[in-house]
Amino acid sequence: MTRESIIDKTVNAMSQLPVEKAVEISDFADFIVKKYEESLLSNGLTKIIAEGKSYQFLEEEEDVYSLNDLKVLYNDKG
Repeated sequence: MTRESIIDKTVNAMSQLPVEKAVEISDFADFIVKKYEESLLSNGLTKIIAEGKSYQFLEEEEDVYSLNDLKVLYNDKG
């Protein structure tokens, strides 16, 4: 199904509904658009941060502590 046919199908369905129900569909479409835009923004920010050099100092930081500094060592063996 193409994008245009989906839009046509939705518009046809909305035209058969009472105004209150058409408003519900319109509100839902607005909600989906906002959610999609937020996702795009979040993914874009994540990409900028990942490719940026703001946190590069963390990769270059020397290890201050080692396993010998632990008082108790926990493992998966129970």
